[in-house]
Amino acid sequence: MSTSSADLRVGAHVDQTDPLAEAAARQAPLVQFFLGDPQGWDDPVVAYAGGAAALRADAEAAGVDLYVHAPYVLNVATTNNRIRIPSRKLLAKHVTAATEIGAKGLIVHGGHVTKGEDPATGFDNWRKAVEATDLTLPLLIENTAGGDHAMTRHLDRVAAVFEAVSAAAGAEQVGFCLDTCHAHAGGLDLATVVADVRRVTGRVDLVHLNDSRDDAGSGADRHTSLGEGHIDPDLLAGVVRDAGAPVVCETPGPAEQHVADFTWLRDRLGG
Repeated sequence: MSTSSADLRVGAHVDQTDPLAEAAARQAPLVQFFLGDPQGWDDPVVAYAGGAAALRADAEAAGVDLYVHAPYVLNVATTNNRIRIPSRKLLAKHVTAATEIGAKGLIVHGGHVTKGEDPATGFDNWRKAVEATDLTLPLLIENTAGGDHAMTRHLDRVAAVFEAVSAAAGAEQVGFCLDTCHAHAGGLDLATVVADVRRVTGRVDLVHLNDSRDDAGSGADRHTSLGEGHIDPDLLAGVVRDAGAPVVCETPGPAEQHVADFTWLRDRLGG
């Protein structure tokens, strides 16, 4: 499966207060947002007027797909009990909240262990996290940009996470979110990254399409608008074409800038 301009489904990461208004402002069939503070440990909150049930019903009526991004602080891989256990609990709460609004997936970063620790412990902690969570919607593990001890920066680590998770009950609900800025910063080859990821995970469920303000292999997670960064435009378009998956632009700016990003992408995909 591949994506052309005609069948492209692209949206953006938006403010959580009224994601449907944000989708309408961008004429987007999908949006992604947080349910609370991305840097905090508070329980998820649906800010939409009318709450979760209203958002679900209104999104279905509008034909808009919703994706939720879990807080950045979550790290289910760590050996630190004071982080891992709260991470599992907060992950479970976000799964419940995202399911209640009818989200198509919950995106979560891969996390990390610390220097000197066996990464195998982190892989197994991912298995335990999946087994401990009632996955009532797809959980999409995202590749990350930096960190020598990250679980999902390098392909061999991504492969090990998915191998470990495959032994868990509920593994069929675990998918992959491919971030182009993270892949670029992490040293992955964008020319082959979709095939490389599919080889070790079996799937690419969502693409975070972001240009990068930094050079390849920098480890720096700094997004910029499409065509304004250090990633070859043909490689960005190629990832979307190869993945054949929905696309979320986590690029800066208001609705007009996101619409410009969408147009930029469609122009490069052609028919």
